[in-house]
Parts: sequence; structure tokens; C-alpha cells
Amino acid sequence: MEFNDLLKFEEDLRLEKKTVVILRWIALLGQLVTIYLVHFWVGFNLPLIFCSLTIFFGGVTNIFIQFNFKKNQLSNIESTILLFYDVIQLSVLIFLTGGVTNPFIIFLVVPAIISSTLLNLLSTFFLSFITVLALLLLTFNYYPLPSEGNIHFHVPDYYIYSIPTALIIVLIFLTYFGFRFGHEARKRTNALNKLESVLAKEQELEVIGHQAAAAAHSLGTPLATITVIAKELKKEGIKGKDFNEDINTLLEQARKCGEILKKISQNKVVDDDYVTNITLQDLLFEIVKSFEEITGKKINLDTTQSNRKIKIKRSPEITYGIRNFVGNAVKFSKKKIDINLVSGANETAIQISDDGPGFPDDIFKVIGEPYISSKSKKMKSKSGLGLGTFIGKTLLERKKAIIEFSKSQYGGASVEIIWKNSDLIPRN
Repeated sequence: MEFNDLLKFEEDLRLEKKTVVILRWIALLGQLVTIYLVHFWVGFNLPLIFCSLTIFFGGVTNIFIQFNFKKNQLSNIESTILLFYDVIQLSVLIFLTGGVTNPFIIFLVVPAIISSTLLNLLSTFFLSFITVLALLLLTFNYYPLPSEGNIHFHVPDYYIYSIPTALIIVLIFLTYFGFRFGHEARKRTNALNKLESVLAKEQELEVIGHQAAAAAHSLGTPLATITVIAKELKKEGIKGKDFNEDINTLLEQARKCGEILKKISQNKVVDDDYVTNITLQDLLFEIVKSFEEITGKKINLDTTQSNRKIKIKRSPEITYGIRNFVGNAVKFSKKKIDINLVSGANETAIQISDDGPGFPDDIFKVIGEPYISSKSKKMKSKSGLGLGTFIGKTLLERKKAIIEFSKSQYGGASVEIIWKNSDLIPRN
């Protein structure tokens, strides 16, 4: 994924206000307890008033955020400003208590690490830069480390310089991995949310389809009865021109209703079993015909290698998953689209292949992951970010399918969807 794509994807990140406020109270309380314990209990001299004021101003900002911000979430910019303030506040406190020689200086890298996990890339760069700058300033400018009496902490210069060097390395290491893991987690969460949305829509469409099929089945009998009665009335030859016209109109409308119901049921609604169960052959036939009608492309469907008809339970996962891969083949193909159904004693496979450009080499190893894009100029005009493939693959895997990607015999893409027969057959 390119740099601009990263920025675009991460642009609307937010932090929970309640979580931020609680964490800042814990940090401020820890600073206050540490300062007062060192001064009064341990007996080390330090600029107590300035340290107290620094912590006090941190508490004031927390109170302001807690009671003046009505929103439950802080925007990316607001969160960045708050973390920037925390770096400055902690830098001032460490400046007053020993600079880089203060062991608590490690906490200075925390805001940048939080940003790398929860905020966008620009925020992380900005906070990392400020943190590095603060570390360099605190290396050469700071009040002495609090100590007993006139005893002062003295170490060689190379030791002093090694502390910020080590912290900068730690900062780079942790922010990089924080950003990578956070970014991947957000990508997957976003993709899964879209998957659930697609699945919910597919389930809704399936319910509507079942209702239509059930309606066509249920209305067939009374409609036939109306037609029979109307025909009988016409045979009896009821006198009066108006009556004959009404009967003809009734028959014509009954015929039209019959045609509509026939289209809804696709001439296949025989009993309620069809609504809930279907063979893979029939499901593939439905999917292929729908794409042929929409696109006008010819799809070669071969079910002769299937020596048995396995009736499966209709599910939006299987329907959408297969439709997604057939749709990709239709979109990228030039002329050839082959779909083969192969079943044996133990396994059943659907092989979908085309003569398109195939899978680009730069993304072949990560096909099935969300938000990926090829640098290939041939693919950019038609391909998206891999979200459809991710959703289709995930839905089919939920139904215990194994998905394999390869190059087809025509040089294009080939997708094989494999099930164990025991996983396909509905269990009562």
C-alpha cells in the first residue's frame, strides 16, 4: 500500500475520552507521589514548587477535558495535541529532576507509542520528532539528579549520550511495530465490519427470495382455482355482454398473475424443500445465468465431472462467496470463463478460471488479505483493494471451504473452492 493510501485510510482515528482521562490521572498521581516521596521520605532535595506546578497544570488540563469536552471521543487532531502537551509536561518535570540521568525518562516515549497504535501516521511522526528533540535537549540541559546532601550523580559523557541514543532506538522500534500492528488490526476490523454488512444484506435478500418463492408456491393453488371457475362460467355462457367481458378480463389477469409467479419462482418451486435446499449444480446454474444476463459474456459451466448431486443447505455465505469469484472472473476475462464442478467420494471442488491478466506477482502471496492493491497498470483500472476477495474467501471459509489461488491454463486467474463432502451435506 502506498504512503498516500495509508494516510487516507487512517484519517478518521479517535481516542475514547474516558480512557484518556483515566490514564492521565493515573500518570499525574504517579508523578505527584514519586516527587513527594523522594523529597519528604527519602530526603533528597529537588525544586518541589516548580515540580508541583508542572503536575498541577497537567491536572487542570485533565479537568478541562473531563468536564468541558461533551464528546465521548477525541478526534485525531485533539488526541495529538493532548499527547503533545503530555510530552512537554513530562519533559519539564524530567528537566527539573535530572534530565536523561533520571530513570523515569523512559516514560517520555509513551505518548509516541500510544499514537503509533491508535492514531494516524502523521501524528506518530510529529510526536516522535518532538520526543527525539526533547531527549536531545534533556541530554545537555537539566537540573542535577536529586541526591542526598552534596553528593551528585556523575558518570562519563559517553554514558550520558548512550541513554538518549538507546531511547531513540527503542522509540523507532516500538512506534514502527505499534503502527504496523495497529494498522493491520484496524484494516482487518474495518474489513470484518464490511463483511458483516455484506452478510446481513445477503441474508436479507435471501429471506426476501424465500418469501417470494413461498408466495409463488402458496398463491399457485388459489390462482388456479380462480382460473378454473372463470373458465366454467364462460362455458356455461352467462348471458350479457358485460358479464362476458368481465370474465375475459378475469381470465386475462389470472394468466398475467400466473406468468409473474412463474418468473418469481423461476419454474423451480415445486415444494418447500427447494426454498431451503439446493444442489450445487443448480446453484452454479443460477449464478452463471444471472451473470450472463447482466454482462452478456458466455460462461462455460461443466458439471459432467460430478458423479453425484450433493444437495446443500442454502446459505448467503456460500452464495455470495461463489458469486464473488465468478464475478471477478467475468470482470477480468477477455473471452474465456470456465467453471467446473468436480466431486468424488470424499471431496467436492468448484474450479473457476479465466483468460484475463491473472494475479499480479506483487500481491500473489497476500491474496485474500483486505486493502491490498497491485502496482500493475493493467490491473489498476479494474481492481480495487482486495476487499471483495477477502469477504468472499472469509465467508466460504466459515463454511469450511479451502480456497486455493493459481494461474489458469489460459494464463489468467484460477480459483478452486474445495469442501469435504461431509461438511457440505446438511446435518439434521
